[in-house]
Amino acid sequence: MLKNTQYGYGWIAIFLHWLVAIAVFGLFGLGLYMVDLSYYDSWYKGSLDLHKSIGITLALVFALRLLWRITQVTPRAADPTLVWQNRLAHIAHGLLYVLLAVLLMTGYLISTADGRGIEVFSLFTVPSMGEFIDNQEDIAGLIHEYVAWSLIIFAALHALAALKHHFINRDRTLTRMLKATKGDNHE
Repeated sequence: MLKNTQYGYGWIAIFLHWLVAIAVFGLFGLGLYMVDLSYYDSWYKGSLDLHKSIGITLALVFALRLLWRITQVTPRAADPTLVWQNRLAHIAHGLLYVLLAVLLMTGYLISTADGRGIEVFSLFTVPSMGEFIDNQEDIAGLIHEYVAWSLIIFAALHALAALKHHFINRDRTLTRMLKATKGDNHE
């Protein structure tokens, strides 16, 4: 079952969800590590290049995920009677998407402010569009930092909400993102 149904997510949506989650948390950890490095540390350039390459790859996966999301059926809520919680979940998902989009854009603006493109795993280069505003690197860097922390906090809340659904509500919210199912069953 590759595609979504009204009852649950397909394997492609599940794979893209977890790939984005792993990349976001991995990039966050790498970013925290990088800020403590000085210019003279041996891993300074390597960690920066890796962060940028994974970031561009994440941007491509994110675009694919957005495309998949708008072309697929959105599964209905596991418990449609929880109207306000379902609305809040919808808003939270939208916020996660917006935060990730802003994070990716600011990362690009930081990396290309000097006019150089971003080399991605020595495979290709994403061209620079140059500096749009004075101090672009610093302004985008500050926004990037705050948005990264916001994204991690909201992703953690998202995970806690899924665990709450699984252990307290005992519904299929979490299991639908772990295993594709064909119909309205409780496997």
